[in-house]
Parts: sequence; C-alpha cells; structure tokens
Amino acid sequence: MKTAEDLNEDQIDDFYKMIGANVKKKRMEKGFTQLQLSYALGHKSVGLVSQSELYLKKQHFNIKHLYQIAYILNCDIKDFFN
Repeated sequence: MKTAEDLNEDQIDDFYKMIGANVKKKRMEKGFTQLQLSYALGHKSVGLVSQSELYLKKQHFNIKHLYQIAYILNCDIKDFFN
C-alpha cells in the first residue's frame, strides 16, 4: 500500500512548481497581471502571486487560493493540475 511517506520533498516541490506555472499560464492567457490578480484576491501587493507562481521561498497557493483564482479567471480549477 502506498503512503504519504513514499513521497520525497523534491516530488512535492515539483508539484507546487507545476501548479504555480499553470496558474501563471492561465493568468497570462486571460490577460491579467500579477497585480490585478493580487487585487482581485484581496491582497495589496503581488507577493503571494509572484512568489507562488515561481515557488520562491517555498511559497505556494493553497486550495482556497486556487478556488478563488479559478473563479476570478473564469476557468476550471482542474486546469491548474494538468
């Protein structure tokens, strides 16, 4: 049986990087800047979006962020996991 312990830190890091890259791709397709998306999420700076898109300092989007971003960008949340 598989367990969460089977995953190493690099695999999890790669997963977060993939999600960040997919959010960036969809954001750009929809014509949003990082600042516009940040404001739409209720943030006053681009920190969350810019760092999470690149997985800087291990900053990543959580499921609430992804749900909100999918709503704002009018896309399916599944788009971030492909």
